[in-house]
Amino acid sequence: MILASLIFALIAALLHVYIFTMESITWTKPKTWKTFSITSQADAETTKSLAYNQGFYNLFLAIGALVGIIAVWAGSPQVGWTLVFSSCGSMLLAALVLAASGKKYLRAATIQGATPLLAVVLGVLAVTLNN
Repeated sequence: MILASLIFALIAALLHVYIFTMESITWTKPKTWKTFSITSQADAETTKSLAYNQGFYNLFLAIGALVGIIAVWAGSPQVGWTLVFSSCGSMLLAALVLAASGKKYLRAATIQGATPLLAVVLGVLAVTLNN
């Protein structure tokens, strides 16, 4: 279960790095802003600074999860699991907020929240059963 949890945490982190690139690097490209239901280039330009900031939130969550994974494997499980649970828990809560924003966001929320949910649930089981 430890390995499965850390794999799901890794997938969640990589997804959030990808989201970072869309929000902070490619936001004004039509393919990206259409993905986020932005309706025009002008609207993408208007929201660019908001997306840029949000992208860095996603990057920092990803970094926390990645450092946590490394710490677990390097023999510091308390530090590692704390980071994995904190980062993946925040990703999961953000997905729940997105889902609560309206039915049109359910697909995105599911994509954003499924792997952190599995990382947290399997991680809690692994830590609980190993103690």
